[in-house]
Amino acid sequence: MTQGAGQGYDPGSRYEPGYDAAPGGHPPQAAGFDPTRPDEPLPPEYTPTERDLPVISVAAENGDRPGPLYVVGDVHGYLTELLDALYETGLVDKEGHWSAGSARLWFLGDFTDRGPDGIGVIELVMQLSAEAAAAGGYCRALMGNHELLLLGAHRFGDTPVNSVGGTASFLAAWRLNGGQPSDMERLEDRHLTWISRLDAAHLTDDHLLLHSDTTAYLDYGSSIEEMNDAITGVLQRGDADECWDLFRKFTKRFAFRGDEGPDAARELLGAFGGSQVVHGHSPIPYLLGQVGGEYVAADGAEQNHTVRGPMIYADNLAVAMDGGVTMDGRLLVAQLPLVG
Repeated sequence: MTQGAGQGYDPGSRYEPGYDAAPGGHPPQAAGFDPTRPDEPLPPEYTPTERDLPVISVAAENGDRPGPLYVVGDVHGYLTELLDALYETGLVDKEGHWSAGSARLWFLGDFTDRGPDGIGVIELVMQLSAEAAAAGGYCRALMGNHELLLLGAHRFGDTPVNSVGGTASFLAAWRLNGGQPSDMERLEDRHLTWISRLDAAHLTDDHLLLHSDTTAYLDYGSSIEEMNDAITGVLQRGDADECWDLFRKFTKRFAFRGDEGPDAARELLGAFGGSQVVHGHSPIPYLLGQVGGEYVAADGAEQNHTVRGPMIYADNLAVAMDGGVTMDGRLLVAQLPLVG
């Protein structure tokens, strides 16, 4: 696996680490049907960026149970690794097209930065959203802090923003956190529209899905609906300082680790529902470095620092899905529920 360097990271630093993308070429997305292009037909009644549309579900029409539920951790531009992981899980075929029928797939955010092809990742997620809907399943995505960073860098550039660490800008933070010039050059209005309409959290099958392992989501509402609407409102208003504050809150991490971690998870679950938080954002190697050298993996076996699967912790109230693909880890795709 081609991966970036992650040496010297300090979890207490002002910004998230900026890993250098691995050199070399990166194969383009699989050729063929591209439902994200305006001249290609989309499934009837399907708009990938519009909220609250009914899910096109063959299973629901037949009175059957919904398909299996899968989640994907942070991708950070590693398109080849994503396609490999989705293929190994049976969600796509060898050409990168949806092959999982009525299955349900959620991406937990952070599609771009650090890796070589963030726009290719966004294109793939948009493509799979349309293909899964046509097949009776669905593929959806949540907002990560790097989506906020990319939007801010594009919209505000070097505009100064109020920061606890002094004067800063979205563009400077984007560059420091692994922003790829090639992604910015290829960014189109349709990508920006899609990103800006992503929800921040979702509750499904008693799992609270979100990107960041923080309770800062509660600053924006006491229910999922209120919180998602409030965050969308911040992006629509387009105030640089307000967007910066949102980005900074989304970069907080480690709320569910340590002795107070279970209580933090219960606080979030109590407000938004569910019995288990499933998140990305904090790579499992970092979580391991903070809480010790071992953890209980999804298969119940004790693991060392080698990431073999999601990390279940905080009294089984939290699942970490960022396998650290940008460092010595892996891109994780897992079926829920997981049992520790």
